[in-house]
Amino acid sequence: MVGKSRTDQSFRTHSTTGRCATHKDGSLTVGESPDPPPALDFQAAVFLDVDGTLLEIAPRPELVQVPPGLPGLIARLAEERQGAFALISGRPLAQLDGLFHPWHGAAAGLHGIERRRADGSLACILDSASETALGLIRPKLAALAAHGSGLVLEDKGGTLALHYRAVPEREAEIRAYAETLRVEAGATLRLIPGKMVVEFQPHNVNKGLAMSAFMAEPPFLGRRPVFVGDDTTDEDGFTEIRRRGGIAIRVGEPRKPKANYGLPSVAAVLDWLERTGLP
Repeated sequence: MVGKSRTDQSFRTHSTTGRCATHKDGSLTVGESPDPPPALDFQAAVFLDVDGTLLEIAPRPELVQVPPGLPGLIARLAEERQGAFALISGRPLAQLDGLFHPWHGAAAGLHGIERRRADGSLACILDSASETALGLIRPKLAALAAHGSGLVLEDKGGTLALHYRAVPEREAEIRAYAETLRVEAGATLRLIPGKMVVEFQPHNVNKGLAMSAFMAEPPFLGRRPVFVGDDTTDEDGFTEIRRRGGIAIRVGEPRKPKANYGLPSVAAVLDWLERTGLP
């Protein structure tokens, strides 16, 4: 369900435990420190993952819920930075536009296969070899995710994601089979294990490369980058942001070496963005 945009009001999202992100036991962390990461300044180039970062993960991708004030918040964050703000997601651009309507700013979809620049122009990475490899494994994944299996195959065209959130006990089996398919597909595809999902994507795209492309263009050019993400699909982004001397923030799990800051939950991310985005 997609909530309606309300740009004239703020919002608060609480975690499922009932603790607000501003409470002491739900605060930001820098490694093991209780200090928050630096506030978002208006000169930063801001990149945000979507599922697990801005939105709570749902049993199925189409079941996510968008807090009513979120489209307005991201529109404001983008405006404050003269458009140096982008969503970086595994979802297609069309889904991002539907979720965050009426916002329609810079974004990378399908891990960077689709990219909309700040000026609205589009760039797409086409790779016939990876398309052929995806075509070979697609029917096998579809058969595995047949009705009653508890599995959900999300066919995004340029990538394939197999979700097993409803049957977590099958994780070892699913990951082993996915690795077998990766080997069969050859070097053109990479396999990314995520939170109850395995995803096949072209080897020549990732979120780090997408952010690098944005950083070479105005209005991102010359700004210090900030990236917030939560999953293994975001680790290329963390690496790229830290290579540029930026701020990499991991959501949920304890901080790993590729991120230099942490936030405990989606609720904490939304609270931090709202507070640091205010003049």
